[in-house]
Amino acid sequence: MLIAREKKKENIAEYILYMWQLEDMLRALKLDMDQVDRYLIAGFQADERTSREMHDWYDNLIAIMRNEKVEEKGHIQALKNTVNELTELHFFLLHQAHDLKYQQLLTQAAGNLVEFRRKAGAGNEISDVELALNALYGQWMLKLQKKEIHPETATAMESFSKMMAYLAARYKQMEEETENSSFKI
Repeated sequence: MLIAREKKKENIAEYILYMWQLEDMLRALKLDMDQVDRYLIAGFQADERTSREMHDWYDNLIAIMRNEKVEEKGHIQALKNTVNELTELHFFLLHQAHDLKYQQLLTQAAGNLVEFRRKAGAGNEISDVELALNALYGQWMLKLQKKEIHPETATAMESFSKMMAYLAARYKQMEEETENSSFKI
């Protein structure tokens, strides 16, 4: 909860990847709050109030996962919506803002996206943004498992990482501008 809150503020792409990992961890713990308390919350060694807040947050996340029927696979709707927002920003930067830096980063990633889409058997219904996030999540899981990553794969992931870092920075900028403009009268 504490890490998620900070990531959501600072880097929306990292937040999504972190939350996907949390969904997988909760599944590994069989969506059992006793195990969540023991293996996730206790590790923070937080004060009573913070521990309770964390417990409630994880409990709520588990309830959402159950309610949305993603106990075994998939992602909660809030995360899907966030990926969709990033996808909308992706199209805005390409087609309306004509952001040359983003166009350049996407061009550098394009061949890798095509290749990853083919290897993953992903259809065109999955956006380039979601595809890049899926690839980065897969790489993250391989690193956690201490598995070797082929140099070509690492190069492809670097192109996805740069694209997503720029998109996340523009998302943060957009959020800050929206926040600042909403306080003006």
